[in-house]
Amino acid sequence: MSRLTDLIARAKARDAQLGADLDREFKVLSSRLPYGLNFERHSPEAVELPLRPIRKGDKVRVVPPRTESKKGDQRLWQVKTILKTRKLAELQLLGADDQEPKTASLDDLVVVAEFRDLIHPGLVSTGRVTRGGDKPFHTVINGENYHVLKALTYTHRGKVDAIYIDPPYNTGAKDWKYNNDYVEKDDLYRHSKWLAMIERRLQVARLLLKPNDSVLICSIDEDEVHRLALLLEQLFPGSRKQLITTVINPKGASLGGDFSRVEEHLFVVYFGAKVVAEVRDMLDESKNEAASRSVKWSSLIRGGAQGVRTDSPGAFYPVFINCEESKIHSFGEMLPWGKSKESIKPPRGTVAVWPPNHPSGVEGRWGIGPDKAKALLDKGALRLGKIKPDIGKFPLSYLSSGIMESVESGRIETLGKKPDGTLIVRYPEDTKITQPKTVWKMASHNAGEYGSKLIAQMLPQRKFPFPKALYAVEDVLRFFVAKKSDAIVLDFFAGSGTTAHAVMRLNRQYGGTRQCISVTNNEVAATEQAVLSKKGLRPGDAEWERWGICDYITKPRLHAAITGNAPNGEPIKGDYKFTDPFPMSEGFEENAEFLTLTYEAEKSVSHNLAFARIAPLLWLRAGARGKRIDKEPEDGWAVVEAYGLLAEVDKASPFIKAMKAGTRRMAFIVTDDDRRFQAVAKRLPVGAEPVRLYESYLTNFSFANGD
Repeated sequence: MSRLTDLIARAKARDAQLGADLDREFKVLSSRLPYGLNFERHSPEAVELPLRPIRKGDKVRVVPPRTESKKGDQRLWQVKTILKTRKLAELQLLGADDQEPKTASLDDLVVVAEFRDLIHPGLVSTGRVTRGGDKPFHTVINGENYHVLKALTYTHRGKVDAIYIDPPYNTGAKDWKYNNDYVEKDDLYRHSKWLAMIERRLQVARLLLKPNDSVLICSIDEDEVHRLALLLEQLFPGSRKQLITTVINPKGASLGGDFSRVEEHLFVVYFGAKVVAEVRDMLDESKNEAASRSVKWSSLIRGGAQGVRTDSPGAFYPVFINCEESKIHSFGEMLPWGKSKESIKPPRGTVAVWPPNHPSGVEGRWGIGPDKAKALLDKGALRLGKIKPDIGKFPLSYLSSGIMESVESGRIETLGKKPDGTLIVRYPEDTKITQPKTVWKMASHNAGEYGSKLIAQMLPQRKFPFPKALYAVEDVLRFFVAKKSDAIVLDFFAGSGTTAHAVMRLNRQYGGTRQCISVTNNEVAATEQAVLSKKGLRPGDAEWERWGICDYITKPRLHAAITGNAPNGEPIKGDYKFTDPFPMSEGFEENAEFLTLTYEAEKSVSHNLAFARIAPLLWLRAGARGKRIDKEPEDGWAVVEAYGLLAEVDKASPFIKAMKAGTRRMAFIVTDDDRRFQAVAKRLPVGAEPVRLYESYLTNFSFANGD
């Protein structure tokens, strides 16, 4: 029910005649709809927090007995007293005239946060994967996305370059909940609930985008496309907007006796951003092969009939690999005939990698000799992929002579070097490029082939409903962040993690340190919920939570993408396709941190008792790179790569000296005295932004939640 109809129902319970009169007048008014989008702003959403400990003063619900699949009592109670020795709580019913007392077991209560409540967010780390050296971290945040967006107003206000979201399409299937209820197809308020849900989140998300150079992209299908168009017009008047139609299922989805649907849509809302023209034709792929900017790296292994040792004895030599550092150390000399490979002693700390046997069974060879290989390595034109020493996998590739001639003459552009020293090269853009069209038909955007099947490759035996095609998300982001090497991309309906995966691909293709913030909850699918409930499990139980989308799909998918290994430890089978094909088992040189949203008490924050949970927010605000200050510094101050923390203002002098020794972007200063804060701020090096704790944090969430 909407907020107004809910209030009328409460009025009827108190005074039947007054309630009937109000109901009649409401119906008269609601029949006089003005032009435009009209929908019920439903009573603020609420989210259950099964992992949150019960505190005095909390709003709670009483959960149904274990093995019972019904929703149970949806009324809200307030915790008046906690009897810890008996593990009981004394409750008072909220909104009732006759204050009905109740006592319940703490195990049978779940904390509820309404969206109109003031929250004080924190974060706890649940793991990380590091392969990207000093690159900033991609982050995955497990939590209710509305509250995470609120948290990001403290860390990323006005900093985000692109938001890409793929929200629930509201098809009537059990794909999303509103206030703990699945929204069914026959729900009379189905569309208004969806609009209210999206509107609240987009209003906060707008605060995160760069005001004059950013873009919002929203994927949608036919069920809500027209309502979303009107909502975007009302939320962002004056902004340029476009609708892109893209084919995601060439075979078509049967809709009974109707036309078979092959497409979905992308709304693009521009906040000063511009489309970066591409050489590819997104509508007619037949024009794309000659226009591709990708430069081919050839395998060092010589293939074909001439790929045998006897055809070029000088190309049979060892490549010495330092496995610990995953880099090429040096090249050996040609192995003379009659001398065994075992007689060659590798330099200390290396292993010798020889050309593998030819498919015919005889000894193979490399495509170039050792001297040329060394020269190419020095130029950054010979690279080592992800190695698997235990199975003898050492992928080596290089730029051929023809490619290098074009690089040296400028016919192929050099965009820089990757962290391992290899060149980033692209063919120059065609001067005849036209702006991309608003209808796309790309084989790479097939959601079945490059969404569902790709997930199956990375996470064997695990399924996720309707994941986006990796290359489709990669393409739409390419138009806006390809030339922004340090862009920040946000996806607050992250699902399986496709957006972060796509950003990693763009970093590999163009170089740079683009970051993705992925926000998802740990909701368990409806079918699994039924099975788990029969076993007597509830949300909050470890066995229940392990099946949630974040823990079961999102985090494992990104861990697999970076490491190149599936959750079972086996290398991922298959190759990436289209732009920049390479084995999926190579992974990416990226870092990722996995975090879970927490709800802190205001006094714990203001009295510096929640620092461990606030610490990740400070790290995120400073750029999510390098080490994090996770504990209060014993010396009263601490400095890491990206920021510094001054916990005791009396220790300002050594803190400022340490800040001046680097290029740290932020200084967090803990003090209640504004004059002392300003005194320290004036002494900071140029470029270091001073932030007062905890005044900045508390103020942010006081006004950020004022809805």
